[in-house]
Amino acid sequence: MKESRLKIKDHSISQEEFELIYDTHLDKYTTQPIPENLDNYYKSSNYISHTDAKTGLVDKLYQFVKLFMLKHKISLIKQFSQGRKILDIGAGTGDFLNVAKSKGWEVSGLEPNAAARENAEKKGIHLFESSTEFEDSKFDVISMWHVLEHVPNTEIQIKWLFDHLVENGTAVIAVPNFNSYDANHYKEFWAAWDVPRHLHHFSAKSIKMLFEKEGFELVAQKPLFFDSFYVSLLSEKYRNSSFALLGGFCYGLLSNLKALRTNEYSSLIYVFKKD
Repeated sequence: MKESRLKIKDHSISQEEFELIYDTHLDKYTTQPIPENLDNYYKSSNYISHTDAKTGLVDKLYQFVKLFMLKHKISLIKQFSQGRKILDIGAGTGDFLNVAKSKGWEVSGLEPNAAARENAEKKGIHLFESSTEFEDSKFDVISMWHVLEHVPNTEIQIKWLFDHLVENGTAVIAVPNFNSYDANHYKEFWAAWDVPRHLHHFSAKSIKMLFEKEGFELVAQKPLFFDSFYVSLLSEKYRNSSFALLGGFCYGLLSNLKALRTNEYSSLIYVFKKD
């Protein structure tokens, strides 16, 4: 049985404490309170999604795995879409769209963070700041790689996805899974809580319910195997472990092995079709 309230610290940037409130119907947690100055919690070199940092060991591992996974993501999407027009929401520094573009996709991207947009521009990828730029546009694919958890209103966002996909269009969503073994092992130190930047915390049940409510059909659910290693390594650091690298590898591996039976991987990719 899930705890109705959890106290979680922002280990990476502010060191402030936040509360997670559990919704029993959706099997989902929500971060409270949401800071009014939420943008300030992204303004750090520690927030690697908005930089191309390769300064420390964790940064280097992240960037190495990211390059490998980008091509894997494109291959996955090609299995479910015949079209080649894609919008990536929360595009970060544009690496995913850069690879998609090189594979012949017609790419568009949305990224609110100015520093990340500047990094993307250097790679020849122009990203827009606001979704209002796409009000009259429709896409074959819309992707959100570890982004939905950052969006204030999940239901409004999912409806926006539905309205901006062509008939039989594909939504590809990747989010952390708090029912994973590594989440249960690290508890309040689990790095993927990432409060207050992560406003919502999902299970497979909650994602499926939220998308089906807006007219989507789940057609595939895939693991992100490497996420358990990265998240476990960060979690070990947050616990001030003397053997963070070894512990992160061991518990990341154990989480994946456990998930072979439960399907509760550290992070999951959900592929939805517009029904």
